[in-house]
Amino acid sequence: MPEAGPKAAAAKLLPFLALGARGDLQAAAAQHVLALTGSEPGRTLLAGQGALLRALVELAVAPAPAPARDAARALRRPPCWLTSAASRPVAALMAALAAAEPVETGLERLVRALCTPGYNPRAPLHYLGPVLSNLSQRPATRAFLLDRDRCVVQRLLPLTQYADSSVRRGGVVGTLRNCCFEHRHHEWLLGPEVDILPFLLLPLAGPEDFSEEEMERLPVDLQYLPSDKQRESDADIRKMLIEAIMLLTATAPGRKQVRDQGAYLILRELHSWESEPDVRMACEKLIQVLIGDEPEHGMENLLEVQVPEDIERELQQQDLQDQEQCAQKRQEQELAPEPQAEGAAPT
Repeated sequence: MPEAGPKAAAAKLLPFLALGARGDLQAAAAQHVLALTGSEPGRTLLAGQGALLRALVELAVAPAPAPARDAARALRRPPCWLTSAASRPVAALMAALAAAEPVETGLERLVRALCTPGYNPRAPLHYLGPVLSNLSQRPATRAFLLDRDRCVVQRLLPLTQYADSSVRRGGVVGTLRNCCFEHRHHEWLLGPEVDILPFLLLPLAGPEDFSEEEMERLPVDLQYLPSDKQRESDADIRKMLIEAIMLLTATAPGRKQVRDQGAYLILRELHSWESEPDVRMACEKLIQVLIGDEPEHGMENLLEVQVPEDIERELQQQDLQDQEQCAQKRQEQELAPEPQAEGAAPT
């Protein structure tokens, strides 16, 4: 089929994705676009369809439940917009967001829809969380999120405890983690204007009973937690929370603030409780940073350290070995027989 064929077919979907289109046709078109994201050719095709992306953005925050859900799910597919060589697809989605409404940027609309309870009473829009997380891999999106006059990060923080959806919760945590790559903002993020650390630590905390001395080292929100306090149930989200804190320790002032707020105490208990090998390993690495010696002069900012190529290769090899060990441990856990009740006969 000529190349123009599939492009023309995709363009034919546009009228049916418009906000004024008939509901059943709108839903069918959204489902068709979602199906296209399941294959590499389909993702490549959609990446070049700026008008189609704009329509998806509009539909993602529209009141029609099924089309809105499918549009948001299509936008969130990471392989669709964020493959290693896919700056053009992300740029196309950014352009679609920017063009979505003349009065305010599409990102503002997305954040407002994500952070406003009941924004769309007929569709929960949980998948907007991963959409924002995907977009936050772009510097332009992080600049918007970290604009101190907009207070976007502060609006996202409560969603780290959003109980109704791990999809929305995970998307927000992924967004915050990506923001932590911007080390120039660490002092602000950790300071009183944002105070991000308690929001990252609280989902990792359990019902442990610390000593009075230890309790005083913790932020107020982490003191005297109830006996039924539950940790974040999703292992991937726990790992992203740890990664966000690790990024905040990239600079000397950041490491001091994280240490001073008693993060080690929460991580120590998490490490004892954690059963997922890769999450446990991430926790170990963060603990090593917090209890280890400070880097030598000139290497205080770990995100700016120039690593020699031979050392980088060794580190990559070590990371690969760590991943293989984690995969092996996980496989062993899956294959291990379930413990039988005392006195039960083997089957």
